[in-house]
Amino acid sequence: MVRVKIELHNKFIFKTEIPIRINDINYGGHLGNDTVLSIAHEARLRFLKQHNFTELNVAGAGTIMVDAAVQYKADRLYGNIILVEIAVTDITRSGCDFVYRCTNKNTGTVIAIVKT
Repeated sequence: MVRVKIELHNKFIFKTEIPIRINDINYGGHLGNDTVLSIAHEARLRFLKQHNFTELNVAGAGTIMVDAAVQYKADRLYGNIILVEIAVTDITRSGCDFVYRCTNKNTGTVIAIVKT
C-alpha cells in the first residue's frame, strides 16, 4: 500500500504552540484526524499575521489551498501542547508549499507532518 510521504525540511522559519483542547479528541480518546489540519490552519494564520498578511491578502494576492497531506506519527491526548514549526518550500510565481512539523512540546515526539 502506498503511503503519503512528505519531505521534511529542517529550515523552519516560524514556530508556535497550540494546546490540545477537549473538542480535539475523538470518541476513541485520540487526537482527531481532522484536528491536525485545524492545527496547521491555526499555525498558518499565526505565521501570516506575524508578517502582516491574511489568507485573503498576501502581498496583494489571496490564497487558495489546493491540496493537503498528513503523515500521522504518534498520538497525543488532551492537555498536551503541540509545537508547530513551519517551513515554506517550492516557492513559485503563483504558489508555495507550507510544511508543518507538529511535536509534543514536552517530549519532542513528532506527532504529525503536514503539507498544504
